[in-house]
Amino acid sequence: MDRSFVFLQGPHGPFFARLARTLAATGADVRRIGFTAGDRAFWPRALPYRAFTGTAEDWEAGVADILAGSRATDLVIYGDTRAHHAAAIRAARRLGITVHVFEEGYLRPYWITYERDGANGHSRLMALTDDEIASAVGDHGPHLPAPPARWGTMRAHVVYGALYHAAVLVANRRYARFRPHRALTVAQEFRLYFRLLATMVPRWMMRVAATRAIRRGGFPYHLVLLQLAHDANFRDHGPFPDMGAFLAQVIEGFAAGAPAHHHLVFKAHPLEDRRFPIQSAIGRLTRQHGLDGRVHFVGGGKLAPLLDEAETAVTVTSTAAQQALWRGLPVKAFGRAVYARPGFTSKKPLADFFADPDRPDAASYDRFRRFLLATSQVAGSYYTASGRRRLMRRIPDRMLAGDSPYDALLRGNSAPISRLKLVD
Repeated sequence: MDRSFVFLQGPHGPFFARLARTLAATGADVRRIGFTAGDRAFWPRALPYRAFTGTAEDWEAGVADILAGSRATDLVIYGDTRAHHAAAIRAARRLGITVHVFEEGYLRPYWITYERDGANGHSRLMALTDDEIASAVGDHGPHLPAPPARWGTMRAHVVYGALYHAAVLVANRRYARFRPHRALTVAQEFRLYFRLLATMVPRWMMRVAATRAIRRGGFPYHLVLLQLAHDANFRDHGPFPDMGAFLAQVIEGFAAGAPAHHHLVFKAHPLEDRRFPIQSAIGRLTRQHGLDGRVHFVGGGKLAPLLDEAETAVTVTSTAAQQALWRGLPVKAFGRAVYARPGFTSKKPLADFFADPDRPDAASYDRFRRFLLATSQVAGSYYTASGRRRLMRRIPDRMLAGDSPYDALLRGNSAPISRLKLVD
């Protein structure tokens, strides 16, 4: 097989290693360029590995030569907005190299995302019309599974994150000139992951109590689905300079437009690590707008119980909005997201949205969701052994195929929608 796959940074844990071994078994050349000791720690010793020890400027200037020297036909990355990944994508396009992008699932938590060329706001989905999607999937299909109520791989995700940053913390001298895509130091990142692990039980108790109080409160409420303040989706595809600006706009809009007996519930991301003081900012804004007793905070936990009884959902690009759309809830989404399409999410100003929310077009969203499940969404998980086994049944063949998943369906070269196994 005349294919040469070059891996850059992947999700924390052994997923890229497992995928690399499978691709190597097909006869392809497989290698990795690593930027930290964490990249080295999770890569098979039997496969080629090159440590990049230069600066960001060195990478920008030399990545095209590195890819050409590796005779790369394929570039494999997790996330397309990190500076070194973005530079590699630009070089790959000039060289005619296929770019494989992995991300967390658009229909998370049970699925991951696999695309060609870009994901999220850079996805080809952004340019596809409703007519193209409807033509590909038709008006009828199998009953589609509901989004699961919880992200069952959270503990494994946190553990692998802690292990990755521990490796960087103790063994990264060789990579001293590399700068990560986030502002915190490696030691700070490690401490945050360690704190997440150490405080799981008390945080669970607090969010269970908060969720129970809201569900038993007997008041209508609007749910705000928070992103991580440092998340690439929020930072690179959203319209706000920081989390504080988003919180201020939401609370101001709620105060101006929501009926006086309605409440506002902020639900934190499951991996929220308090590097941004969300709760104190919400408290200050609540007092500023005279909303005492009407604004609540839930520190992560299960999403489904809160969505099931919510009036609306508000977010910045969060994939959790898809669970709201699946339930037929009105959604106000800021920024560039694959689901922020006409007929799905509201275009009203926030005050008007809270006063008179508009519901999504259920039939159109059903077609869109079936399109995702037939193309970019693959059942499984990066962070558990069983989840990786599920991914290995699907991902390698999709990467080796000539057509991207979208092209295969749009051209009629994929399995019919009615025959797709949507749940493992």
